[in-house]
Amino acid sequence: MSPRTIRCVFLLIIATIIIVVARHEFTVDSVLNKSVINEIVRKIQRLQFENTNLRQKVEIMDAEKKKYLPVKFLAEKNRKRILITGGAGFVGSHLVDRLMLMGHEVTVVDNFFTGRKRNIEHWIGHENFELIHHDVVTPLFIEVDQIYHLACPASPPHYMYNPVKTIKTSSIGTLNMLGLAKRVSATLLLASTSEVYGDPEEHPQKETYWGHVNPIGPRACYDEGKRVAETMCYAYKSQSGVKVRVARIFNTFGPRMHMADGRVVSNFILQALQGEAITIYGKGEQTRSFQYVTDLVSGLIALMNSDESSPVNLGNPDEHTILQFAELIKDVTNSTSVIIHKDAATDDPRKRKPDISKARRILGWQPIVPLKDGLSKTIAYFKAELEQESKNKRNVFLPGDEL
Repeated sequence: MSPRTIRCVFLLIIATIIIVVARHEFTVDSVLNKSVINEIVRKIQRLQFENTNLRQKVEIMDAEKKKYLPVKFLAEKNRKRILITGGAGFVGSHLVDRLMLMGHEVTVVDNFFTGRKRNIEHWIGHENFELIHHDVVTPLFIEVDQIYHLACPASPPHYMYNPVKTIKTSSIGTLNMLGLAKRVSATLLLASTSEVYGDPEEHPQKETYWGHVNPIGPRACYDEGKRVAETMCYAYKSQSGVKVRVARIFNTFGPRMHMADGRVVSNFILQALQGEAITIYGKGEQTRSFQYVTDLVSGLIALMNSDESSPVNLGNPDEHTILQFAELIKDVTNSTSVIIHKDAATDDPRKRKPDISKARRILGWQPIVPLKDGLSKTIAYFKAELEQESKNKRNVFLPGDEL
């Protein structure tokens, strides 16, 4: 009930009382009139007290009302209805933040296998945001203008936990999203991966490289799943005219990474913060390149809104050996952890470095966040994750906390 409504009700009660008093003056004696007036005064005072209490409660409710980050207002012709599958995950949640702040209407679809509500709960209830608990292997029927198809576990422990499910998500899930894009004439962006290059024989990897993938190895459920997802995108494009975008994403890190995802960045940071041995599989001579998540989000949005339908690499060409990266993590965390070596993982790529000349030329995009700056932010997030229980405080990373 608004303060204006409260005032109107109060005034109506007073007016009724005055009418009653006027009638009594002509029908009862002066002693009775005095008694009535005293009773009326008492009731008015009580009403004033209750009105004050009600006003205070309304003020408290307004103060406790969920506050949202300010979003840009877009006119109807510029505001897009955007679907993000896997939007509660690491990369997806950062993409949600950016698109919401830009003023678009965002719908997140997630089955919460690796995604977490905590990553997007700050938008729940906002008029431009909707969350649907749904698995993309089941068809979805909604109206959208753009689809960012990110749904699929992306770390080795997660995608190897249920390889059949991983293949179904990449194949059937992508098929369903392409079917949706076809029905509503939406543009679909597939979050593919550098893993389509396998253990590359070309270095750095260009989009024209066909790859060197083991189709029956332990990583094949993810690698080949993404390759068939790309194939389906171009089949729908050539046969049905569906507008598709394909982003081949290289190693990405940042806040909201799952601590137990088994990736190099999360493993090394977690081990360094806890004083455990930093584990390298193999000699540590294999190379990786790491981009901060906000750079990736900028690249995804630029690609979606471009006219480029062929695959585009999105990654940081700044290459490091795994051993160098472990030493860097030790340095940034001031850790006393020792570095140990274990047997190399099966089908672990020896080299990984993107050629991003196409992204630079067509999208005007390149990573801008220095590695150490991104690591500092990520390490602070992981520290807060580890301290949640001892401090009895949930670790929530908000868009304003970005670099």
